[in-house]
Amino acid sequence: MHTSADSPELPQATAREPEALHQALAQTGGLDTLLRDLTERAVLAVRGAAACSITVRRDDRLLTLAGSSGLLSGLDQRQYENGHGPCVDAAGDDEEKHAPDLTEEDRWPSYTDYALAGGVRSVLAVPLAVDGETDAAINLYAVTENAFDDRREAVRAFAATASEAINTALSIERERTSSADVRTALLSRSTIDQAVGILMARERCTAQAALDTLRRASQNSNVKLRDLCSDLVTRVSGAGPLGTGAPSGNSAGGVNGARRDGRSHRG
Repeated sequence: MHTSADSPELPQATAREPEALHQALAQTGGLDTLLRDLTERAVLAVRGAAACSITVRRDDRLLTLAGSSGLLSGLDQRQYENGHGPCVDAAGDDEEKHAPDLTEEDRWPSYTDYALAGGVRSVLAVPLAVDGETDAAINLYAVTENAFDDRREAVRAFAATASEAINTALSIERERTSSADVRTALLSRSTIDQAVGILMARERCTAQAALDTLRRASQNSNVKLRDLCSDLVTRVSGAGPLGTGAPSGNSAGGVNGARRDGRSHRG
């Protein structure tokens, strides 16, 4: 573990600067990297801090979503295994937990022994208000006793700013996921429509009859409807469906099989 520089800097990508977060997410590769950056910033922002981590409960399990480069391996995990410790209690109780000197700490004896063995002398865990997450906390570790005694207000301010940044980043991630889902749905619809058009021309049937044939072929061949339609378009055109930019595999035999069984409806 290392001791931070004396810097008052706080994260500059906050909820009041969403465009900065958009750029940060694009440059760093997503939320995970942004969270790691927040922990590194915390070590720089809080004089005396040697390491930082972010704890969140997901699927009824506590996880360390990010940790600074100075974080001792297992420092959070030991708390999760014991079911108690400063970061576990701060996240679960939504109350700040401060251990100014672990040599005199008696609330978490097994964890205290482990942390002291790793060179940790003081710990400060502050709850985070993260949307959609019931338990979350930012945890700061120091190699000297009483390291956070006169810096708790600064840590609380950092936690509030970090919460804003995380919530804005989560919102951006949700928007990206939603946009990707919409694009996928539109591409699927386009591919299916192209396949319906091919069957209508080939079999001289209605659009509904062509779609029914495709659905039966999908069920009989145990191939997703979109994949089956993509293969049919590829076999007929020699290229992938419009908008996809690439050909698919080969499942269109299911359509031919359905037609050979006499289950297509001519108009």
